[in-house]
Amino acid sequence: MDTPKKIKVLYIDDEQNNLNGFKATFRFDYVVLIAVNIAQAYEHLKSNPDISVILCDQRMPDKTRVQFFEEMREEYDEPVRMLITGYTDIESVIDAVNRGHIFRYIKKPWTDTDIRSAIEEANKFYLTNSLLVAKNKELQSAYDELGKFAYSVTHDVRGPLLSILGALDLAKNMENGKELREILEMMEDAIHKLDEYIKNTHEYYKLKRGQLEFETIDFNNVLKDMAALFRIAGKMENIRFVSNVVQKDVFLSDEISIKTILNNLLSNAFNYQRKDAADKFVDVNIEVKDNVAIMTVKDNGIGIHESHINNIFTMFYRATSEETGSGLGLYNVKDALNKLSGAIEVTSAVNQGTTFKVIIPGKANGTN
Repeated sequence: MDTPKKIKVLYIDDEQNNLNGFKATFRFDYVVLIAVNIAQAYEHLKSNPDISVILCDQRMPDKTRVQFFEEMREEYDEPVRMLITGYTDIESVIDAVNRGHIFRYIKKPWTDTDIRSAIEEANKFYLTNSLLVAKNKELQSAYDELGKFAYSVTHDVRGPLLSILGALDLAKNMENGKELREILEMMEDAIHKLDEYIKNTHEYYKLKRGQLEFETIDFNNVLKDMAALFRIAGKMENIRFVSNVVQKDVFLSDEISIKTILNNLLSNAFNYQRKDAADKFVDVNIEVKDNVAIMTVKDNGIGIHESHINNIFTMFYRATSEETGSGLGLYNVKDALNKLSGAIEVTSAVNQGTTFKVIIPGKANGTN
């Protein structure tokens, strides 16, 4: 059983004897740091970010503890602050509470029991407050992500719909069969883009809400399913699709996550081809060895400029305007890999192509 971590306490007093006595009394109960002035106190705060409780005397030569606490809150707000005072002036106590956000004040002369009780209560408050701060950060992050998502929905869903409506309006007065066919092709393209966005959004929420289900993965079957989806697109766009699997060992992982990763990487490889290229290709290679799956997806498409490489896995980020994507595909890839403790490497050159290398460790047999 792990030993509970000791509470880290900073005690500030301008009397060295008081500091020595405090440390000698409580050194076995807590990690005690002492400071004879404000400068020393700040040094301790800088080098010990896990200080949870600060006790200090009210009157000091350089400035009052209230002033110190008030200034300290700007940079070090998490430690719980307590005042030790021999002064009974109620106004100074009120001032300390209002300006320095003092958790408690302790009257001199104090007893060991008074100090221990105060520190234990202060630490409980510190732990609770730290948890709330962490949860607030998570909520803010979720709120920001929701805002981006709402904006993306209104933008990316409305765009294809407006394209379809505009094409329908044009088609109403068309009699030329060739022009009408071109309009229908525009509508089909808009519908495909809308379908891709809905598919990626669905994958995003499956990854966010779903639990991993580890099972035996046969990459030959997985790639067979993927190939069925993309070979038609390859024939229509004259893209050569080459695939290869080398797997002799049993590999345990989450099949939905694996398919999400492959589907999005292949989708990008097919979508971002150079229109005028003579020999367009997409090459996927999967090798399983020593309980690690290495998946490589390579194309000779438009490539990614080096200035975009570090951002392509960011939610709603688009590295090119040549094709209208959802901005969720590579984000879903990264999210799935994080859940599988995997990694991804990217090499790319503009107008030469892109290679994604995915490394996924398998789940060991017999583990939960």
